[in-house]
Amino acid sequence: MNRKKSLSDLIHALKTNENIVNWREVEPQEAKTRAMPESVDHRIKDALARRGIDQLYTHQHTAYETIRKGENIVAVTPTASGKTLCYNLPVLQAIAEDDGSRALYLFPTKALAQDQRSELNEIITEMGIDIKSFTYDGDTAPAIRQLVRTVGHIVITNPDMLHAAILPHHTKWVSLFSNLKYIVIDELHTYRGVFGSHVANVIRRLQRICKFYGSNPLFICTSATIANPKELAEQLTGKPMRLIDDNGAPRGRKHFVFYNPPIVNQALNIRKSSTAEVNHLAREFLANKVQTIIFARSRVRVEVILSHIQELVKNEIGAKSIRGYRGGYLPNQRREIERGLRNGEILGVVSTNALELGVDIGQLQVCIMTGYPGSVASTWQQAGRAGRRHGEALVLMVAGNTPIDQYIVQNPEYFFDRSPESARINPENLIILVDHLRCAAYELPLKKGEEFGPLEIADILEYLVEERVLHQAGDSFYWANQSFPASEVSLRSAAQENVVIIDQSNVANVKIIGEMDRFSAMTLLHDEAIYLHEGVQFQVEKLDWEHKKAYVREVDVEYYTDANLAVKLVVLEIDRTETRRTSSLHYGDVRVNAMPTLFKKIRLTTFENIGYGPITLPEEELHTSGAWIELREVDPEIGTKTLEQLLLGISHVLKHIVPVHVMCDRSDIHVVSQIRAEHTQLPTIFIYDHYPGGIGLAEDVYRRFDEIKNSARQLIRRCPCEDGCPSCIGTEIEGLHAKHKSLELLASI
Repeated sequence: MNRKKSLSDLIHALKTNENIVNWREVEPQEAKTRAMPESVDHRIKDALARRGIDQLYTHQHTAYETIRKGENIVAVTPTASGKTLCYNLPVLQAIAEDDGSRALYLFPTKALAQDQRSELNEIITEMGIDIKSFTYDGDTAPAIRQLVRTVGHIVITNPDMLHAAILPHHTKWVSLFSNLKYIVIDELHTYRGVFGSHVANVIRRLQRICKFYGSNPLFICTSATIANPKELAEQLTGKPMRLIDDNGAPRGRKHFVFYNPPIVNQALNIRKSSTAEVNHLAREFLANKVQTIIFARSRVRVEVILSHIQELVKNEIGAKSIRGYRGGYLPNQRREIERGLRNGEILGVVSTNALELGVDIGQLQVCIMTGYPGSVASTWQQAGRAGRRHGEALVLMVAGNTPIDQYIVQNPEYFFDRSPESARINPENLIILVDHLRCAAYELPLKKGEEFGPLEIADILEYLVEERVLHQAGDSFYWANQSFPASEVSLRSAAQENVVIIDQSNVANVKIIGEMDRFSAMTLLHDEAIYLHEGVQFQVEKLDWEHKKAYVREVDVEYYTDANLAVKLVVLEIDRTETRRTSSLHYGDVRVNAMPTLFKKIRLTTFENIGYGPITLPEEELHTSGAWIELREVDPEIGTKTLEQLLLGISHVLKHIVPVHVMCDRSDIHVVSQIRAEHTQLPTIFIYDHYPGGIGLAEDVYRRFDEIKNSARQLIRRCPCEDGCPSCIGTEIEGLHAKHKSLELLASI
């Protein structure tokens, strides 16, 4: 029988692999500690001592002392550095001193909230003080809800639940709001873009209600590493913040490795699929029973990798030892997977960034990323899932053929020497702001001259009166509608309604297996699409678009599907313009009409196209903000067809570069080129926010256009291909020096 290799053996063997392009070792670090503050209640000290904690890391000590002085804080330290104690200690101390004190904990996901409650309750039990902490989310049983509202000292929830279930019914929560001392916002860095802009408005509504009940709570925020934690915390809460970043936590040795798959087509510079390489690498660790997490960027990729690895390791460790984890799985499934990882029953997990956050999944030794996660901050978060306590850990990033992946592995200093990106939000986005003012008026009448963030809201209130949403009586504006506004406002997606996925494989047991936002459903749940869930393939038999239901049936086929979107773009208004030598850069409002046209069937093993079919769905319309560059003068020797291909190639590069510079998900911002824009008939590249009204991303692109353009030029220039490939401008264009001409064109704009 083969002897199982240790992680050290596997790391040693990996060092000889010719596809390794960069190997960094992060040195271990000793703990920096300080004595437990004298003011801490002896029962809390005893409970912590029983858990092996008799001193605090420096950042925990600073956080405790700062909060006791009455200051709002944002604590920023790496993954697994004991951030939880930064808020649990002052909160438990406040309740030990005064049984009437209350705290509200906000986590971005239900999984994280459940996880934190278990840890908190263990400490409370050991303290021997009657402190009641509860999670309050969609899974909370109705019988317990009444108890949470009246006697909960610590209420643990998520922004969605606060927005739709707690704030609109604040009269049932008098005990919480009138005694609220602390609001904890964990994983602060996740509140960016659309989600963060919504949550900032939910926090404004929360503060209105606290004021109404006579409380003025302190904010305790914690975050992974981003460039602007203090600024983001102040924008989210509207309060001054003290930054705490003196990390005292220990860490083991960590190997950070960039892996570039071998080239399989020299002429086109096409590399072996990153998915195939990840499967091969993961198999080696799992077969030796080394606990491993594999991150993939999309739901489809998670399921493709999962089904392959389950097949590869079923004889050595059994297919059930490796599981998938992503949004769309139902809560009990996710809980079961988290438990299995903690107790070692599950050896491997393939996840989207859902497990980037601090859900306790035990001590994983290896983290493999399928491609660059999209931002420096996100990459460090995912890397933090390996070697969470002590001991050696390995982080492998396997590059894909995409421009940004190749840029990162060829310029490792860009990643290692660069500070993480800034998180951006725009709470004043008019669509978001109006939505939350409607919700706020439902909760408590709005008063003339009342502040709701920095903007004057008098005009908006008058507009809502005209629309008969509000009724004005004297200086007050009252809710005047039959509907319940919070139920119509989704904090997370551009589309308000999700599509429910119904499995009808077994007629006797038809069940809901997941859900998906409307925009994603257009390309992932159309008729005949192959939808993957927990490694199982389902075919969409019918997408009922009107009733937002997708009916699926289990199948076993050798392919998955990928859909194309046709996009038409119209400029509505120009807000800003910068005239350049041969081009003009603009920022303003645009209308986007998107329509899925056809889908391709792609073989699972070779990724070749084996067929296609039409998609018949209605057009979706989006009014948003965009930045665009139009070319007033182009070298007359470049023909129309060539220019169209060059613009497509440059757009391909920008699509990958822009999200890195403005710190957003790839799906938040879109890039489209037109050989003749409708409003000017000039060649134009548009970069627009994929959200109604925009969230400030395109504005950021307008401000930093030269920086983005230079990164695009550098990426194309450094690509080792002869004349264009999937890693830079997309494809080689026959008989044309496409790479050289793309660089010339970019230089001229």
